[in-house]
Amino acid sequence: MISIENLGFSYGEKPVLKNITMTLEEGKIYGLLGENGVGKTTLLTLLCGLKNVKTGSIDVDGHVPYKREPSFLSDLYYLSDEVPEVNMKATDYAKNYGKFWEKFDITKFQEIMGIFENDPEQKMNRMSFGQLKKTYISFALACNCKYIFMDEPTNGLDIPSKAQFRKAVTKYTGEDSTLLISTHQVRDLENIIDPIIILDRQDVLLNASIAEISEKLYFDYSNERKDGALYSEMIPGGSIQVYPNTSGEESKVNIEALFNTVHLHKELVKGIFHK
Repeated sequence: MISIENLGFSYGEKPVLKNITMTLEEGKIYGLLGENGVGKTTLLTLLCGLKNVKTGSIDVDGHVPYKREPSFLSDLYYLSDEVPEVNMKATDYAKNYGKFWEKFDITKFQEIMGIFENDPEQKMNRMSFGQLKKTYISFALACNCKYIFMDEPTNGLDIPSKAQFRKAVTKYTGEDSTLLISTHQVRDLENIIDPIIILDRQDVLLNASIAEISEKLYFDYSNERKDGALYSEMIPGGSIQVYPNTSGEESKVNIEALFNTVHLHKELVKGIFHK
């Protein structure tokens, strides 16, 4: 389990994160959402120990990430949004660098590359950006880590590849693994991320499962206008409106509408979810 307590971080005099507190549980795929500049990438690098906290603490199964202990690093993989080109065949890269993760499975890597219709015998410096991204995603999942952090993994993927990404993640993620995926492309991941974390510079605005969100908020897709909508938007074929769920009726959560609702009513929504 990951426990974050009163986390603060700044670049020089510029604060990026302040008083961030939350818990990430095992066996879940978290979606990390937030406006540009709120510190999503910074949070990921703090969790994997590439940066040290300024205030507060991070505990990952008893490990302090910044100590970068081998037993900690062997069970964690961080996939950056920037994927370097390497003058190696993908399969050779996987065999060479997979040695750093004791549970790495080359067969699994090749299977996931197959899902992506990616050639493991192709040199990585001759791949398109999308092919390169799919190679690193395949490698990340094949490491069989307990903790996998991904920063904008669907950037650069075409529409078929995004569907393949969802298939690979759901099929090849361990039951006790924790995935934290930072993304702006919520439609790409809407069916696999649960719970949802919405980050703000000074706070965690939301950290809730889809079931909890549906319990607290009602997403109305009818054309009937009602009073008290927290958010409304025209969509193809009608509209979507978000209300506090006072009737207990279930509805399908729209993550984009949820995000906009939270940012329009930060304190109100926090109050709804902390009752």
